[in-house]
Amino acid sequence: MVIANGVSRQVPESGERHNYLMITIQQQHYTYDTAHIVILDPLGGDELLARLPQMNAAADLPAMVNAVRVLLPTIHEVAAFSFEECLAAMRDLGLFLGSIKRHGQQPVELISELEPVLLELGRRTNMVPRDTVHHYTEWNPRGPRQRMYTGKPRENVLMNGVRLSLLHLNKAVVACNILSHLTIDAPEFGYLLQVLALHVDSFQQAITEVVEKVTPEFFAQALRPYFEEITIRGVSYLGPAAAHVPLFLLDLAIWASDHRDPTHDAFLHETVQHTLPSWRSLFPAWKERPSLVTKVCTALLEVRTDEIPSALLQTAETLFTVLHTLAVFRGKHFGLARKAYREEVRLYEMGSGGGSLALLRTILDLTRQNARLIRQARGGQKEE
Repeated sequence: MVIANGVSRQVPESGERHNYLMITIQQQHYTYDTAHIVILDPLGGDELLARLPQMNAAADLPAMVNAVRVLLPTIHEVAAFSFEECLAAMRDLGLFLGSIKRHGQQPVELISELEPVLLELGRRTNMVPRDTVHHYTEWNPRGPRQRMYTGKPRENVLMNGVRLSLLHLNKAVVACNILSHLTIDAPEFGYLLQVLALHVDSFQQAITEVVEKVTPEFFAQALRPYFEEITIRGVSYLGPAAAHVPLFLLDLAIWASDHRDPTHDAFLHETVQHTLPSWRSLFPAWKERPSLVTKVCTALLEVRTDEIPSALLQTAETLFTVLHTLAVFRGKHFGLARKAYREEVRLYEMGSGGGSLALLRTILDLTRQNARLIRQARGGQKEE
C-alpha cells in the first residue's frame, strides 16, 4: 500500500507495480489547470502588457500607473471571476507591480484602490497577495502573448528554465510524498527513488541552459530589479524570482528535516509562504519526519558492510545520485549568483529570493555533507 496526498491505495503486484506508481505520480499534482490559465485575459490586458517592456525601457512610471488603473477590476468583478481567472488577473497585475517598484515607488501608495483587490485575489487563491514565480512563468502565456518585464530573449531563457524546473519539481514532490510514508524495505521504495532521481536530473538541464545563455550582468542589472519586495498592508512580499522555485521541499524530504542549519531553517519558513497551497501544506509534516538520508543510513548501519543486501546497496547509490545531482545544480547556481552579486556588478546585496550568497553556500555544503553520509554509511562508518 502507498499513501499519496493522504489517500491510501493498494499497489498491484510484480511488474504492474512500476506502471501503477508512474501513473500515480503523473496524476497526483496540484489542482491548477495551467493550460486554461495561460489562455485567459480576464482584465483585457494583452495590449497594455505587450507595451510594458517599452514602458520599462523608458522608465515611464505614469504610463504604468495609468495602465494599472485601466486594468484594475473592482471587488465585485473579482467576486465573479473563476479561480483560474483570479490567478491570471494576479499574474497580469503582478508584472506592473514589479515594474512600478523597479522604478522606485510602492504600487499601493500610488494606487490606493489596488490594495483591496490584491488582498482579495490572494484570499480567493489562498496565496500571497501578489504574483509569485508560478504566475510569472508557468501561468504566463507563451509566444506573442507572453508577459515580460524587458522583452529580451535572455529573460525568456530564464523563464523557460523555471518552467522546466517546476514541471519536474511537481512530479518529484509527489514521489517524495509517497516515499515519506514508506519504510525502506517497502518494495516500491527503490523504484520511487529512481523516479525522483530522473526528475531531479532535469534541474541540471535547466540551470545549464541558463548559465550558458543568461549573463550575470543581465540578471543582476536588467532583471533582478523587477523582483524587489512590495509592501501590502504593512507586510513585505518578495517578487516572482526563480529563487522561489521551492526546491527546499525536496531538501526537506531528502535530507533537511533532520540535518538542516538554523539559518537554513529561517529561510525555509520565509520561502514557503510564496509557494502553492498544496505544497505549503506538506511543510509541517515533512519537517517532522525522518529524511530519506536518515532512513537509508540507518538501514545501512544496521548490517555488516559485507552483508548489505543488493537492493539496499542500489537504494543507497540512487539516493547518492540524487544528492550529487542537487549538489551539481546548486554549485552552478552558486557560481552564477556569485558572479551576479560581485561588487562591481550588483545593484543589490541580497538575492532575489531574500537569501544571501552565504546561505547559498551553506545549502550547497549541507547537500554535499549529506551525500558523504550515504558514502560513509555504505562503507560501515558511523556519522560523526
